[in-house]
Amino acid sequence: MQEPDPQVIRAAAQQDEAAFGELVRAYQAHVWRFLRHLLGDDALAEDLTQETFIRIYRKLHTFEFRSKFSTWVLNIARNAGTDELRARQRRARLVDALSVPAPPRDHTTRIEIAEAIDGLTPKLRETVLLVELFGLTYREAADVLGIPEGTAKRRVFDARRQLAVALAEGGEANAL
Repeated sequence: MQEPDPQVIRAAAQQDEAAFGELVRAYQAHVWRFLRHLLGDDALAEDLTQETFIRIYRKLHTFEFRSKFSTWVLNIARNAGTDELRARQRRARLVDALSVPAPPRDHTTRIEIAEAIDGLTPKLRETVLLVELFGLTYREAADVLGIPEGTAKRRVFDARRQLAVALAEGGEANAL
């Protein structure tokens, strides 16, 4: 990978669209290829390549020329890929916790899940939705809610347990 001219990076950091476009063209294929191998999915790699460049655009002003630009770009791509892998794991854990063998396709099952989620206390509901639906980390959810990270973890654990019980029994999620 050829490193870009530092002036192009500086111009892009100053929101010069032509300079940023030059950086995108120089690194887009490399980022996509990296994410494709990391995730094993062409379409997802394409989506995350776009996400990577959005992150780069937002963080470009923080690049301090302490490393190669290509290293910095690939680190951002790696973080985007890792975030996606973690989100997949969270979704899989939620499906497992709900004892649903596959993502719900049956309208009745979706209604039951929605009712079970609605049956959670507001604190549990907001925390599990931030982590499981929006893909936030426990730390990010804790920051949003203004609570310690450990409290966020406990709330998600409790919510998953209550959802599993509610769906297994067909009753309210807070019936514990």
